[in-house]
Amino acid sequence: MLRLLSFAVFLGCWWIAAVLAGSTKLPTPPAVLNVAMTEAASGALFLNVGVTLARVVLAFTLAITLGVAIGYLMGRVRLANRLGDPWLILLLNLPALVVIVLAYIWAGLTEVAAIAAIAINKLPATVVTVREGTRALDSSLDEMATVFAIPRWRAFRHIILPQLAPYIAAASRSGLSLVWKIVLVAELLGRPNGVGFEIGVAFQLFDTPRLLAYSLSFAAVVLVIETALVQPFETRLTRWRLRAA
Repeated sequence: MLRLLSFAVFLGCWWIAAVLAGSTKLPTPPAVLNVAMTEAASGALFLNVGVTLARVVLAFTLAITLGVAIGYLMGRVRLANRLGDPWLILLLNLPALVVIVLAYIWAGLTEVAAIAAIAINKLPATVVTVREGTRALDSSLDEMATVFAIPRWRAFRHIILPQLAPYIAAASRSGLSLVWKIVLVAELLGRPNGVGFEIGVAFQLFDTPRLLAYSLSFAAVVLVIETALVQPFETRLTRWRLRAA
């Protein structure tokens, strides 16, 4: 009920702002809904949203997999941390736009370049979060595993991974919100389809209803995924802490 009330307030504020600003600058909700339904009826809306989601899934999976592995290594091995820290600082401060443009210049306007650029922009934040989580691991549990001669894989699965789970969940949550935004920039600059591409076309044509239709449709899909998948996944990963408390 609170979500519905919040949504109703949003629509009311939007409608009032549209009346005050004029339909040219800000179309009313029915006008945007009409464009969205037209795009959906033609199949273009579902196609472009689906393509964007596929890029998000691929880039996010690549970034989180490499980020967890590198972050764990840097948190455990001092030499790896010293060698990797300058690169980590560079990537953290390098603008996403620069990474995307360089990827397109070096690898061409391809899917590989787009996904790699998105993943690289997400990678350093994941590495930092997991590295800090690795440094916070309870050393007494490591000693216990050594004393009882627990195999390394079982120790990682039952001792280390549960302690890292909250950090991995935090990296996933923040990283996914970052990937949503970067993928649109990558599509705007160098892909022939996707929500970002359609937003770019709408901007060139000064078609505000179409721009809002694609933007809000994508935002709605993101909200559903966050509510139905990401939040339950984060709760599942951290449930052991709630039980311990």
